[in-house]
This record gives sequence, structure tokens and C-alpha cells, in this order.
Amino acid sequence: MSKAEAKQNINGILLVNKPKGLSSNGVLQRVKHLFHAKKAGHTGSLDPMATGMLPICFGEATKFCQYLLDADKCYETTALLGIKTNTADATGEIIARVDEFTVSEEALQQTIVAFCGKIKQIPSMFSALKHQGTPLYKYARLGVEIERSARDVSIHQLQVNRFDGQEIDLTVSCSKGTYIRNLVEDIGEQLGTYAHVTRLHRRYTAGFSDEPMYTLEELDCKSAAQLFDCLLPMDLAVNYLPRLDLDHEAVQALRLGKIINQQALGGASGCYRLYGPELQFVGLGDMSSDGVLKVRRLLNV
Repeated sequence: MSKAEAKQNINGILLVNKPKGLSSNGVLQRVKHLFHAKKAGHTGSLDPMATGMLPICFGEATKFCQYLLDADKCYETTALLGIKTNTADATGEIIARVDEFTVSEEALQQTIVAFCGKIKQIPSMFSALKHQGTPLYKYARLGVEIERSARDVSIHQLQVNRFDGQEIDLTVSCSKGTYIRNLVEDIGEQLGTYAHVTRLHRRYTAGFSDEPMYTLEELDCKSAAQLFDCLLPMDLAVNYLPRLDLDHEAVQALRLGKIINQQALGGASGCYRLYGPELQFVGLGDMSSDGVLKVRRLLNV
């Protein structure tokens, strides 16, 4: 049997607890090999130094990767005050430091409040954002600075869990596109000193806060049947969208590229999760204000 024949068509979502030191793509390749999967992709890179939830989408679930990329995230992080690095984390070179400083608990709490809500961030040069098709971090390693525009992000929650005058443990709930390293660095500057990230752990991606995630060591010890038991259904990636149940004829019409009138159902306009007559998830559709439904994304299963 050839390698191509040995690959399996697998559909579902796996939540991996990414270890420190591995890239997100490195984790993806390990898991893809473990499942002998034909197709897989991860949703939202974590830096090699970061740990925590990395959703891996298999097969048809890759059609919904973007929805997980766009989802809110929750992180735990540790910030060390007094030191600035070129990467804003512990993997970088120290470029500035203040050996003597005093930050009170009161000053920290007041600063934290100022960073809650909608804020603007200028992405780090040591990020995966691309300029003319090349990640910014590759320019940074060559000493090339690319002008970046400030981006709007939302900090839903910013909680201090521990503060000893130098180290701060934080829980951050935020919108997509938020860079925790930048946030920590900006907090340090607001406190009149420097700061960088020494620990970063993604607790969860929105929609999966109550779901188990697995370490690579745990997955390595599982049988094929046990591995498949770890997979979550694809529609969990879009579980926040309203649901629409359709009969067999409507599903077939959508598969043929037709639009159908669902005005009698009285649904509001927007994107819907679509389910067939046997309650199986079939994809996503867009409903217009006059009740016309058309396909956005259908599963090929």
C-alpha cells in the first residue's frame, strides 16, 4: 500500500495542548501523521514559546478554519517588568532595562483598566503578519523595519492574578488579532518602565472553553479508535451562529447551486448553520432580509 493510499479521509476538530518549544506547524504535522490524515490545518498560530489550545481541523472541517481564526481567545500570561526585548518576549535580545523602579498595586490596577475595551495595537515586527507575501518576522531577522498601521482590537477582560512588584500574572480575554506581547509591552510603558512576556498559555478559543484538549504525549499513547474519540464535530466551530433545519429537497437544491425561499420560516437575515432532515450538519448559508437562502459553504460528505 502506498503512502497516498494509507492516508485517511478524516473530518472533525481536535484540540491540542501545544507544548512549549514546538511551532504550530510542527504540532500540526505531528498530529496529521498520527491520524494518517489526508488533509488538516491549524487555526491561529501560537509562538513556539507559547502553550495551550491549538484547534486542528481535519478534512471538511478545514472549510471552517477561518471562523475559528476570527473567534475570541482567552490567554494566561506572565509579564516581567523592567526589561524590554526586541521580540517583546523572553526569546528575544534585551535592548533596554531599568534596574530600579517601583510600581504599586494601585498603579497597576489603574493601568489595567485603561487597556480594557477597544484599543489600538501596532503589530510587532516579530509576528506572522505578512508584507508582500513575506512574514514580518523574516524582515525583522534581517534588521529590516516595515511600517505597520495600528489595528483595532478589543480586550474583553484583563485580570491581575498575581503581582509581586516585578512579575504580573494576567488573564486576558480578547478579540482576534490581539498580540499579548504588544499588550504587555504597552502596559509596561504605561507604568513608566519596560515589560516583556515570559509565559503565554492559550486557555481556550471561543466555543471550546468546556472541551478537553490533549497533549502530544497523551495522543501518542492512544489507539486508533481512541484517537477518533478525541475528535469534536465540525459544527462546533460555528456553534454561535443560528440554526436552520431543512428538508431533503431544500438541501439538494442548495447542493445544485440554487437559491431557495425560506420566508415562511420567518428567520432574520444573516449567516445560518444548515442541517438536513436527519439532523446532520450540511454547511452554512446566507439568508437575505426577504427570506432568500443561498449557500456560503457546504460540506462534501
